[in-house]
Amino acid sequence: MPGLRVLVCTIVHHPQDARILHRQIRAMLDAGYDVTYAAPFTAYGAEAWPELHAVDVPRAVGRHRSEALKAARRVLRTHGPEADLVLLHDPELLLVLPGLDLPGAVVWDVHEDTGAALVAKSWLPGLVRPLARAGVRVVEERAERKLRLILAEPGYRNRFRHNHPVIPNTTYVPDTVVPAGDKRVVYVGHLAVARGVDVMLETARKLAGSGLSIDVVGHADSYSRRALARAEEAGLLRWHGFVPNDQALALMDGALCGLSLLRDLPNYRHSMPTKILEYMAHGIPVVTTPLPAAVSLTQVHKCGLIVPFDDPAATAAAVLRLRDDPETRLAMGARGHEVARNGYHWPDTALEFLARLEVWANAARPHPCITLGTI
Repeated sequence: MPGLRVLVCTIVHHPQDARILHRQIRAMLDAGYDVTYAAPFTAYGAEAWPELHAVDVPRAVGRHRSEALKAARRVLRTHGPEADLVLLHDPELLLVLPGLDLPGAVVWDVHEDTGAALVAKSWLPGLVRPLARAGVRVVEERAERKLRLILAEPGYRNRFRHNHPVIPNTTYVPDTVVPAGDKRVVYVGHLAVARGVDVMLETARKLAGSGLSIDVVGHADSYSRRALARAEEAGLLRWHGFVPNDQALALMDGALCGLSLLRDLPNYRHSMPTKILEYMAHGIPVVTTPLPAAVSLTQVHKCGLIVPFDDPAATAAAVLRLRDDPETRLAMGARGHEVARNGYHWPDTALEFLARLEVWANAARPHPCITLGTI
């Protein structure tokens, strides 16, 4: 369906989010779709691609979400009726749908286990979290009855009554890669305590004097920004801040290994960290904590080392082992690249993604405008 008109909306994610922009929107543009993208460009200091119709909205952060929600509702009311398909990327956006007349298909891309993720939200008081989780479940159940869903992880299926297509976070895998070197350690991804920033910083301290450099790439929460700035000032690492996905991936080339130090939290236990696939795609070994999906992929394919949760000493030891054993390091990197190229290459996944959107848009077209009921 060339010329499909799509409205993509987020008020939470960075406008250059890898899944949203570099994978999904890139695939839609390459297929000839007309894409309007509503995202918090100004809040993140990001520029929109010229191929897009960009709409700037406020960012929803912490307890300050009302203005962003109001703006999102205005965007959906203005641009939604002319779209063949509306693609939503935040559970918060489900709250602004009631009463809107949207004739096209409305799709929610489920990125995370929202209820489980609440335990890591420092801005949400602990006593409120059980109530919030219950509320999330109610909203999800109602959304499932009204909307189309795609899931980023097979593990999300248990949250819903019906089967929904899984569009996993695969990545772009180059045909050839630079062999894993022995000088640089990399981390690419969001930075927060739940994602192991403290463990990474302590690992950097233990590696001081080893001759290794550590490149850290990603958006950080307020606590992590301060901690990373102090570590950089002390010469322990280099923090690049947020870098567009294609540029971030290039920083992996020739690295010694890539770190994935997620903590043992409910939201991560059934997810495959995308960074692991990205490290594999660029031919570098993985050093990861023992989350089930990470262990399965890394051990089965022998493309990295497993370290205990919250253990910087073991993490530093794993890095040094890879530095001192070039045969193992190169073999792990080569195996990871081969596995990623054959099973986790985004252009292959994109074909299924686009086909699903077109089926839903086609199904919605013959019908008159519908009013979404209470979500």
